[in-house]
Amino acid sequence: MINKLSGWDDTIVALATAPGLGAIAVIRLSGARSFEIINNLFPSKDLSRQASHTIHVGLLSDNGNPLDEVVVSLFKGPKSYTGEDVVEISCHGSPFIQQRIIQACVGKGARLARAGEFTQRAFLKGKLDLAQAEAVADLIASNTEASQKTALHNIRGGFSKQLSHMREQLIQFAALIELELDFAEEDVAFADRQKFYDLISEIETSAGKLIASFQLGNVIKHGVSVAIIGKPNAGKSTLLNTLLNENRAIVSDIAGTTRDTIEETININGIIFRLIDTAGIRAHSTDVIENIGIEKSIEKMKSADVVIYIFDVNEMSTEELRAVKENFHANNIDFMLVGNKIDHADMNAIHEKFSAHALEMIGESNPVHFISAKGDSGIDELKEMLFEKTVHGQPSSEDVIVSNARHLEALKNLESSIKAVKAGLDAKISGDLLAPDIRGALYYLGEITGEVTNEDKLDYIFSKFCIGK
Repeated sequence: MINKLSGWDDTIVALATAPGLGAIAVIRLSGARSFEIINNLFPSKDLSRQASHTIHVGLLSDNGNPLDEVVVSLFKGPKSYTGEDVVEISCHGSPFIQQRIIQACVGKGARLARAGEFTQRAFLKGKLDLAQAEAVADLIASNTEASQKTALHNIRGGFSKQLSHMREQLIQFAALIELELDFAEEDVAFADRQKFYDLISEIETSAGKLIASFQLGNVIKHGVSVAIIGKPNAGKSTLLNTLLNENRAIVSDIAGTTRDTIEETININGIIFRLIDTAGIRAHSTDVIENIGIEKSIEKMKSADVVIYIFDVNEMSTEELRAVKENFHANNIDFMLVGNKIDHADMNAIHEKFSAHALEMIGESNPVHFISAKGDSGIDELKEMLFEKTVHGQPSSEDVIVSNARHLEALKNLESSIKAVKAGLDAKISGDLLAPDIRGALYYLGEITGEVTNEDKLDYIFSKFCIGK
């Protein structure tokens, strides 16, 4: 683990609240000189003599020039977010005042904080492990109840506890295996191979469950992209407007109205769905702009998590729809078939026409869901079908869900090392041949929580945080 980074001894300052105009703003100082700096700016009281976790009201001034009437909160290390002396200045939310106070702090010896540096110091001081620190950024970025629950559970150490439990048990057996190597000539066995095998199997199962949870975690964190595809005038824009419950896209009876993609989001059962309304796809068009829109539609369709293919039930033939399905399958595209404009159709005839038997394909029937986008019929059912198709399970506040791609990669490497150890135990190979794979498993566990890392990796991870965090 890294014990010291460049600039570690500096006292840092940054705006901790969102930039811009507001009622109040919070400016944060952290480091050994925090109390000295605030004392130089707060003439009415010697704050270095005040107790930790106290709040003080007074005038902030720089060389006799008044800056603002502020509230100063004191947190003496190690009982602070960063583990260092921390001062938080609550001032009025004028951007001009914010910058003057920050400049005054810099003038007294602080430097501007780098992105994520406060949380980086909390990690290096042992206040958080690396997985918990990354969960801080996820919590800040959370925009649904599901993402908030997942991030908060990880900040509180749910994920870390599970990894630490695995690592501690593996370390104990690794130590015994290493001890056996010192007594190789005496042919002494210190590690109970059966207990070790049971542990390896348990870790393999746990790692597998965590890896499997990434599908849900990725959906919770990033949402689901849904491309709405179909012929011109099939009702794509009307469906988008109905799902959003607002007139976001222009609706017209003239084919080819939508020339570019329109993207909006909706929340279904706590998950964000990014809806992409696309230009209608047809084989031939003499309009250059429309053709560009069609090309973008195809790009969005290929990159989406799922495609809603919407068609007019009164005009689409069974043969055409079967060809659409074959094309989606050939390109490995996940899709839903949605028949629109049922308010102008004989539903008995429509159900018979587009029955699963009529559209049958090997291994999958993918039945049609019928709606009236204009009349709002079948829309709630469509939302539930969309959710069930793309989101597998709902997290509780106690579930450990992996949503970080770095963690996923480390877990996959851990699983590979564990499988190698298990294969070695099955083959009854000696401890010296098992040891490298055991060390590898320990390395990948430590990589997630930060027991094993390097300065470049830390700089990259924390560079994705906001400045004041």
